[in-house]
Amino acid sequence: MIRDHFRVLRVDLASGRGELLELEGRNEVAGGSGLAALLFERFARLDRPWDDPEQPLIFAIGPLTGYFPLMSKTVCAFRSPYHDQYAESHAGGRSALALRFADLDALVLTGRAACPSCLLVGSRQLELRDAHYLWGSDVLTAGKALRRMFRGSGHRSILRIGPAGENRSAMACINADTYRHFGRLGGGAVMGAKNVKALCLVGDASFPLPEGRAYTQVFDEVHRQVTATEMMRKYHNLGTPANVAVLNGLRALPCRNLQQTSDPQVEGITGERFADAALLRNSACSGCPVGCIHVGFVREKFMADNRYLFRQVAYDFEPIFSIGSMLGVFDAFAVLGLLDAVERMGLDVMSAGVALAWATEATEKDLVAEAETAVGLRFGDAETYKAAVAHLARGTNDFYRLLASGTRNAAARYGGDDFACVLGQEMAGYASGEVFFVGQALGLRHSHLDVGGYTYEEKHPERDAGAAVAFYEADERERAVLTSMVACLFARGVYTATLLAECLRCVGYEALAQDLGALGREVQKRRWRARLATGYQPEAVTIPKRFAEVENWKGGIDPGFLSQLQAAYARRIRELGGQAPA
Repeated sequence: MIRDHFRVLRVDLASGRGELLELEGRNEVAGGSGLAALLFERFARLDRPWDDPEQPLIFAIGPLTGYFPLMSKTVCAFRSPYHDQYAESHAGGRSALALRFADLDALVLTGRAACPSCLLVGSRQLELRDAHYLWGSDVLTAGKALRRMFRGSGHRSILRIGPAGENRSAMACINADTYRHFGRLGGGAVMGAKNVKALCLVGDASFPLPEGRAYTQVFDEVHRQVTATEMMRKYHNLGTPANVAVLNGLRALPCRNLQQTSDPQVEGITGERFADAALLRNSACSGCPVGCIHVGFVREKFMADNRYLFRQVAYDFEPIFSIGSMLGVFDAFAVLGLLDAVERMGLDVMSAGVALAWATEATEKDLVAEAETAVGLRFGDAETYKAAVAHLARGTNDFYRLLASGTRNAAARYGGDDFACVLGQEMAGYASGEVFFVGQALGLRHSHLDVGGYTYEEKHPERDAGAAVAFYEADERERAVLTSMVACLFARGVYTATLLAECLRCVGYEALAQDLGALGREVQKRRWRARLATGYQPEAVTIPKRFAEVENWKGGIDPGFLSQLQAAYARRIRELGGQAPA
């Protein structure tokens, strides 16, 4: 199984045929993010838009997938419908292990199926099935049907889209095995544009583990650190929802479209509240012993005489922020009910929540009429937001179709750009200050996971643009190494450079283990090169006025520092991608 090249399956959806490729570059990019950028450079058509049939949809895993705990993510890369530029989205679930057991380092989909279809991929299987009868079905309904169509479990992974993806919404996600998602920047729309309702990955082969004591000793040490120390306790205890109370206490929790950074009603949606009242069980991605996925429940009365049903819904901090505090919804079960509606439609919850928060404030300011929103949007009204979510996913009128293409596109037509909470894409849930705002606004994925600006700001109150840009570069490079493996970033405290090198060495990747710094620089360069080649202009990014009005535990935002930091980071991004500053 250890090989010095990549084994990649390219599937032409127009013909339904696949081609196995052996590609060089293992020692330069490792896999995951690096491999995705390599494959995008090879297959993307830079002269064509995101929805051109020949644009690739890429899924890539890393060299340690299947060998060590928490090497459980898959990188999905594509040209984004949000900005028509290179994008990555990462997800857990079972897809990484399924690809490993199918003996593939990556899967590349090009072309467009003749009709709505499901694609089955295994080590000895490739089948494109007509699935027109599933088109229009929500994610949960499609999931039930797909599990009957593709029998077996364990090594099977089902990736699927909902109505949002079918309608090519730039906010559409790809649902991964029900509780995980390729969430940001519209990967679901790319699947929809290819007429692929679902992708079933079947890990129908096996692979040998390394012989000898070295591997078992390193594995045991990794396993000990993630299960027998305090390092991962936060994630399996309250999980990321623990951040709700912490950020509210710091006055860094976006509330009501970032008009506030804390709220006295927050006790209704803290991690403690969810655990006490709504937590059913913990779950985990394949290959992970931590169990960070917290699954709650929605209970609904569906007829008289006390007839109820319940559904299970996974929750994390980001969904709670985006459809909870950001929409003024401070009841745990109301949040879960709204989250259930978002899940069914196949929308990215962060994008949808922040977009509806802007729409609510725009309605309050009489910039948008109820005739356009179809429902009377009001902060705190979870039931009305459920109806709005369906309008947003299905694009039922011009307003919702425009909003689904990005909040700032809607603000450009209706007004209210000053309070559109967009940092490259709809914001993540940290109102911690300038370093976070610029980091997300300019970062490669416009994600809170590109760089940890919020943690930097807690430790560095000084406003030093040079130091912050140096932090961006170093933190992103370190994360690029991990996302090329492809490790869960929750484990970044476990997988130090030393331990990561031991992991690589004991399974046979000696060359990769020798210089992880060089690997990080190479992957960083390739990712930025891909983004810049598709038209990204970091110096042209603007940060709406609302962010300059934020006040938190540090006081107010310094607009001068914000501008200085943005300009300096934009110059550095050009240099990282091999271009001269604009």
